[in-house]
Amino acid sequence: MAKKNDEGVYKIVEVVGVSEVSWEGAGRQAVQTAAKSLRDLRIAEVMKMDMRVENGKVVAFRTRVSLSFKYEA
Repeated sequence: MAKKNDEGVYKIVEVVGVSEVSWEGAGRQAVQTAAKSLRDLRIAEVMKMDMRVENGKVVAFRTRVSLSFKYEA
């Protein structure tokens, strides 16, 4: 049974973070940036990871993250 404070409606958005170092850093960047404008983030789920390649070399890691937060009407 759900706890009373877990009840409610949640919205889900996708964001993409970018890092020159790692996928983990890209995911962290996505969450930290989104947290500046979204309140009460609950779950961050990695949906996809890819790399940007230039001249045959990896130049950036990208992580697509699905974020859920409590929806307030």
